[in-house]
Amino acid sequence: MRSPKHRGCAISMEDLPEALLGEIIKRLSTTSDLNFISLVSKRLYTVEAEQRHAIYVGCGVSPVTVALESLCSRFQNLCKVEFNYSGWTPNDGMQLDNQGLHVFSSCCPSLTDLALSFCSYIDDSGLGFLVSFKKLISLRLKALPKITSAGLLSVVVGCKSLSALWLLSCKNVETVEWLEFLGKNGSLEELVVQNCMKIDQFDPLTFGSGWMKLQKFEFQNWYLPDKFEFRGHSDVARSQSTYDLCCDRLKDLTLARISMEAETGLCYLLKKCKALENLSLYYVLGVHDNDMIKLAHNCRNLRSISLMLTPQRCEVYRTSLTDGSLKALAVSCPMLQSFELTFFGCEPDYPEIGFTQEGLVMLIQTCPIRHLVLGGADIFDDEGMKALSCAQFLESLKLVKCIAITDAGMHHLASSPSLINLTLELCDGLTDDGVAKVVHARKLESLTIEKCPRISLKAVQGAAKTVHYTDDCPGFKEWVDRCVYGPEVYDHIDF
Repeated sequence: MRSPKHRGCAISMEDLPEALLGEIIKRLSTTSDLNFISLVSKRLYTVEAEQRHAIYVGCGVSPVTVALESLCSRFQNLCKVEFNYSGWTPNDGMQLDNQGLHVFSSCCPSLTDLALSFCSYIDDSGLGFLVSFKKLISLRLKALPKITSAGLLSVVVGCKSLSALWLLSCKNVETVEWLEFLGKNGSLEELVVQNCMKIDQFDPLTFGSGWMKLQKFEFQNWYLPDKFEFRGHSDVARSQSTYDLCCDRLKDLTLARISMEAETGLCYLLKKCKALENLSLYYVLGVHDNDMIKLAHNCRNLRSISLMLTPQRCEVYRTSLTDGSLKALAVSCPMLQSFELTFFGCEPDYPEIGFTQEGLVMLIQTCPIRHLVLGGADIFDDEGMKALSCAQFLESLKLVKCIAITDAGMHHLASSPSLINLTLELCDGLTDDGVAKVVHARKLESLTIEKCPRISLKAVQGAAKTVHYTDDCPGFKEWVDRCVYGPEVYDHIDF
C-alpha cells in the first residue's frame, strides 16, 4: 500500500510509524481480520503479534501441543486464552490434555485469564500445571468431568493472584478445603458456581471471611427444587452460625433453583447485602415479600433485578411474591433501570400469579426503567401496553410468551418516546399489522422476532438497523427447557 508523501514521493507500509500501525490494528475486532492484515507487510505481522493479547483454541486445532508452541512463540504477550471443545468428536483430532497443558504452562508466562471448556482429558494432574501461571487472575472451568476438589485445591494454593473463579458443570468437584482456603487466604472478588452436583447451597458458607472481599457471587443448581429437603440439625446449626458474615462489598448476586425455606443456606445474603446493584433470583423457593421489602430498603443502589417465578404453596397456591415487593422496589430503589419478570408453570385461567398489572405499571412508571423483559406474563394485556407506551425512559422491551397482548396493544408502542430495541418471542397473538405500526413510527436500532407464527419475514425486513428473524419450531419446548435449566446451561451442556 502506498500513499503520497510530497512532490511525487511515496511511503510504503514499512515506513509508517509503529504507533500508527498499532492504532490500525486496535480498530480490527475479529480474529480473521487480524490474521489477514498480518499478511500485508512484515511490520504489520510483527506489530500485530506484539499486540495480540487473546486467542481462542477450539475443535480442529490439531495437534494442539505443536500449535500451542507455535502460537505462544509468535504471540509472546498473550494474557487471555480460551480452550473450548464444545461439540467435539474424535474426527476433530486430539483435545488439549494434561501434556498439552504442561507445554502451555511453560511458554505463556504473561497469562492472566484462562478458560477451559469441555476438556474431557484434563484431570487433577493437569490442573497442577496451572500453578506455573503466577499472574493468573481469572480462571473459568466448564464441563471438566475428571477434575476433583484435590486438583482445585492445588490451583487456589499455587495461584495466589486469583480473583475470579468460575465452576460450571464440574460434576466431581466438592467444596471442602479449596473453598475454606480461599476464604482465609485468597483475594477472590468473583465466585460463580453453576450446576456442580456435589456442591450445594450450604457449602459456600464455609467461605468465611472471604465474603468481605467478594463483589460477585452466583450459585445455580441444576434442577428446579420441588420442596425444601431438611438436611439435619448439624447443617442447620452450621448455616445459622454463619449469618453474621459480612458481605458489604457484594454488588452482583445470582441465585437459581434453590430453596430458602426454614431460613437456611444462602438466604442470609438477601438480608446482609447493602451495596447490591444487580440481583437475579431464578425459581428460588421460600423468598417472600418481607425478604424483598427488606432487601429494597437496604439496597438503594439497586440498578437491575431479574425475577423468574413459579407457583408454590403459600396461603394459596401462587407465586410467593406479590405487588408488595413491587411497591417496595418502586419506593426504595430510585436507580432501578433494568427489570425482568418471567413466570413459569402458571396457568392463564388460574390465579397463580401474585402480581397484578397495576403493580407492574406502577413500578415501570415510578422507576427510570430502560430495559424491560416480561415472560409468561398472562396478567399483562393491551391496557398494560398502553401504560407502557408512556414510560419516558424505556429503550429496550422484550416480550416472551405474553399471550394476552394483541396488535391493539402493540399499536400503543408507536408513541413510546424512547423505544429503540424490540424483541418478540412466542407471542401468538401478534401479526404483521401490530409490528408494522411500531416500526413505521419508531426508528428502531434492533428488532428481533422469534417463533411468532403470525409475523412474516416480509413484514420485518428493513424494519430496523439490525433485524433477526426465525420461525423454526418447536419454540415452546425450548422456552420450557431454558426456564428449567437456565439459558446458558441449556445452550451448551451435553445431556
